[in-house]
Amino acid sequence: MGDELVHREQLSPNFNVRKLPVSMVVLHYTEMKPVETAIARMCDPDAEVSAHYCITEEGEVVRLVAEDKRAWHAGASYWRGHRDVNSASIGIELDHPGHALGYRGFADAQIEALVPLLHRIVKAHDVPRSNVVAHSDVAPGRKIDPGELFPWDRLAEYGLCLPRPKKLEQGDPFDNDASFYLALERFGYDITEGFKAVEAFQRRWRPERIDGQIDGEVRAILFQLLLDRDRGLAR
Repeated sequence: MGDELVHREQLSPNFNVRKLPVSMVVLHYTEMKPVETAIARMCDPDAEVSAHYCITEEGEVVRLVAEDKRAWHAGASYWRGHRDVNSASIGIELDHPGHALGYRGFADAQIEALVPLLHRIVKAHDVPRSNVVAHSDVAPGRKIDPGELFPWDRLAEYGLCLPRPKKLEQGDPFDNDASFYLALERFGYDITEGFKAVEAFQRRWRPERIDGQIDGEVRAILFQLLLDRDRGLAR
C-alpha cells in the first residue's frame, strides 16, 4: 500500500466512475458502533453506500475506495450548482455514535488523523476551503452530520476550511427572509426546505443555537461570508 497516512485498506465494491473532477470534500459521521459494523456496511454490495475513507475514534485511517473513483456517500445532495456531489467529492466518514447513539465531541486522535489526510486531499485536488463541507451542508433536508460539536475551528487553524467570521461588518443586511434565502442559495445551499437550510447553516456557522430562525446574527454571518468570498478571501 505504501501510504503513511492510511493504516489499512478494506476495499468496498460500492463505487463507480466519476463524471466530474474532485472539487469538494464532504465530512460525515457513521452513527454506528462499533466501527467495524460501519465499515462492513460500507463494504456490503446490498447497502449501496460507501466512502473513500473511514477514520476510527482511535485515529486509524481505513481506505475504502480509491480517490479517483466515485464513492456513494452523499446521496441526494447539492452544493454550489453540483447535484452529483458524489462525482465531485471525496467522502470521509468519522467513526462516531452520532445523534442517535449519544452525541458527543470528536476524539482528539481522530481529528489528529483527519488533519494530515485532509491536507493532502485538498492540496492534491486544489479543493477550496469553502468546499470542505458537512454532509448537512449538502443535504440539509435529510442530514445533520457531523453535527454541531464537530471542531471546524481546528480545521480552519490549518487553513483546511473557512473559519467562522469574527468581525461582522454589517449587523442586519437583508431586508426580509426572501432576500436571506436567495443569499443562502448564492453561497451554496439548497434552499428547497428553507427551515432545514437555515438549521444547516446554523449548525456549521453558529452551532451554539440551532433553531432554524433567521435572526440578525445569522444574517450578519452570511453577509460577511459572501463579502469575504467576493473579495477573494474565502477560497
